[in-house]
Amino acid sequence: MRIPFIKMHGLGNDFVVLDGRAHALPPLTNAFAAALADRRTGIGCDQLVVLEPSAIAALKARFFNQDGGEVESCGNASRAIGLLLGTPARVETLGGLIEVAPGATGITVDMGEPRFEWGQIPLAYAMDTHHMPLAWETLENPTAVNVGNPHVIFFTPDCDAIELDRLGPEIEHDPLFPARINVNVATVVTREHLRLRVWERGVGETRACGTGACATAIGAMRRGLVDRKVTVSLPGGDLMIEWTDTGRILMTGPATESFRGDFDPVYFGAA
Repeated sequence: MRIPFIKMHGLGNDFVVLDGRAHALPPLTNAFAAALADRRTGIGCDQLVVLEPSAIAALKARFFNQDGGEVESCGNASRAIGLLLGTPARVETLGGLIEVAPGATGITVDMGEPRFEWGQIPLAYAMDTHHMPLAWETLENPTAVNVGNPHVIFFTPDCDAIELDRLGPEIEHDPLFPARINVNVATVVTREHLRLRVWERGVGETRACGTGACATAIGAMRRGLVDRKVTVSLPGGDLMIEWTDTGRILMTGPATESFRGDFDPVYFGAA
């Protein structure tokens, strides 16, 4: 039995998409997901995305990071799903229901409402998540936001000068974050523009992170650093993030299908 897949990306954050609605899939173990994601011996991707039937939405989407761990949400992959569907739709995720809508300027995803309480991030103990009294070397006074998955955000004069490959994993695995954490370092350019780099838990530094862009924009808006609609520039390109008057986050940006293929799951450890 060979399984079809679709290779896609959103601003260089790349995915292997499997459609479990149309084809039977082997058990989705962490080892199987990691084997597919391996860039040397597998298909290669930042995330494996699995589409399944849903009783409450058009479909259910599951997201597995490069290390095989399942996570709650993925903003860039949500845009890829919107591109595949081609019409507005509701999507069930572990992080909650989202809505995707293809349009002339890209795919818009309604990411829902941000969460700020320390237990919602989650943190290991109670703390003000707006101004966290913490520092890792020059990275200090972060804010934390959950937008379907957890993010900590540091505002710095030059995000490109941060040794994210060294500090990222240290912060990701800090005991303060029992579910680990995505690490964002951002620079305010203007009130309408942020620059951002993201260390994604279970992946490493990525060319783009949709939920990271959302969390960083919300963190900057809460601190009064930017307006309620901003462009977030990542190494892979730009996303538009808006925090609406109703409290919901809208993310707009591109998604691209790269190619299609199929594979024998036995090669990746499936029974």
